[in-house]
Amino acid sequence: MSELSVSVLPAISGIDAALWDGCGAAQNPFTTHGFLAALEDSGSVGEGTGWHPSHLIARLDGQVAGVAPCYVKTHSQGEYIFDHAWAQAFERAGGQYYPKLQCAVPFTPVTGPRLISDNPAVRGALLQAMAQVAKQSGLSGVHVTFCTEAEAELGEKVGYLTRATEQFHWQNRDYSSFEDFLADLSSRKRKAIRKERERAQAFGGTIRSLRGDEILPQHWDAFWRFYQDTGSRKWGSPYLTRAFFDRLHDTMREQCMLVLAERAGRPVAGALNLLGPDAIYGRYWGCIEDHPFLHFELCYHRAIDWAIEHGLSRVEAGAQGEHKLARGYLPSQTHSLHWLADEGFHDAIDNYLQRERLAISQEMAFLTELGPFRRGERSL
Repeated sequence: MSELSVSVLPAISGIDAALWDGCGAAQNPFTTHGFLAALEDSGSVGEGTGWHPSHLIARLDGQVAGVAPCYVKTHSQGEYIFDHAWAQAFERAGGQYYPKLQCAVPFTPVTGPRLISDNPAVRGALLQAMAQVAKQSGLSGVHVTFCTEAEAELGEKVGYLTRATEQFHWQNRDYSSFEDFLADLSSRKRKAIRKERERAQAFGGTIRSLRGDEILPQHWDAFWRFYQDTGSRKWGSPYLTRAFFDRLHDTMREQCMLVLAERAGRPVAGALNLLGPDAIYGRYWGCIEDHPFLHFELCYHRAIDWAIEHGLSRVEAGAQGEHKLARGYLPSQTHSLHWLADEGFHDAIDNYLQRERLAISQEMAFLTELGPFRRGERSL
């Protein structure tokens, strides 16, 4: 009989990168040891942030067989699967919602493996261990966010609640060029995007896409200013520290693609993307000058250009944003899992999620019909 055990690791540095990535984490740039270590080493997560690393390590006969990025959380910030209303309802009823256990990549609304193992039994054991950790530590529950569809199906089988949400993704249907993609759109939308790109590119400067060693320290300095501006306007203070971008450069710059708009020799706007084996992931944007449509050009159109040129299957442009629809990004369902320790609260959330899933399904169908593609060319 094989012996399967799961333990809690209080820092990603406690496991060798090759062991973590060897479980399958390298299939997504955000679940790699390098990305998670950059968050911890830079102080973006850890003491004082409300994100306390509590990663799970599964061992089969003493050998690492699976991992899960987990955090004990004292708030609901930086998750993008919103449960603030749940917290308020539970606390009004006399419960204590925080702390909770979050299986996720901090500040990263990107679908990817959360139960990282090629062994189904290990993936199941990781889910069961999360609930056990929550019970033993007096946590209100477990939340596995932006997991894969297969992980959602597994979680439902072992008693977790499933939640459906939506994002907007662009799919590459073997396009040979951006013009080839535009040919799939209705005439009105095609003309609108062409005009939008023309206005954006006429901002009075140049736009460059940089990768790997092309990205220099001064580019990160500029992007940090952009990131601070966006973060201060959206959520009060940026989640990531300046040191995070240095760590990202040191360990993962080949997976970074930075789009910079420069005017009079000075960067005035930028968008940061990370590259996966088959997708480009838009992460952060910012600017110090406002120019019409420059945001759409740097974040959405340039990402499509890159995906077509490099044969990537899709662009995931982050959370929210129905404005992406007109630019060829269609609704795509995302998944999460939830387990609440209080049975009554668990049942109440189950009832809510059943109704929410129906509403999300209807909304996705409606928005897809509103998409820019010619009739007969629409698909989820």
